[in-house]
Amino acid sequence: MGQMFYSPIAMNAAMRTAFKDLGWSERRTNYWVTSDAGLIRKTMQMAPPEQRQEIQKSGAVPISSYNQTDMVKNKVAIEVQFGKYAFVAYDLFVKHLAFYVGDVIDVGVEILPMKELQAAMSSGVGYYEGELYNLIREGRGVPGVPLVIVGIAP
Repeated sequence: MGQMFYSPIAMNAAMRTAFKDLGWSERRTNYWVTSDAGLIRKTMQMAPPEQRQEIQKSGAVPISSYNQTDMVKNKVAIEVQFGKYAFVAYDLFVKHLAFYVGDVIDVGVEILPMKELQAAMSSGVGYYEGELYNLIREGRGVPGVPLVIVGIAP
């Protein structure tokens, strides 16, 4: 269409490289799930091998799962989200919370494009102002993890 757009993939890669150069690293937490909610509650605080064993012992099927966060350092997690808007909610309400509850982090940081930058990116990308509204609408104390949301502009 004769218009130049910012590449979310290239921007994300550049930010990961810059953070890695400053000593930040990706973090992954593995765990096992099953279809039985009671069994999940029972195994949630166990180490992964114990989770799997307990699920199998009950006769249920253990399913390997994990949470991954872009960068962690000094009990701070950073997610750079230039992907589809649905991934922002997953970051805020699942990823950061999982690492917070697991005592890996004390605060989560979500980096999002401001509307001005989002308008010059591919479609479907979440943006700071919209996600700030969504968080405020949820009310105080939701999600249950301290968060800092950072908006960036061109």
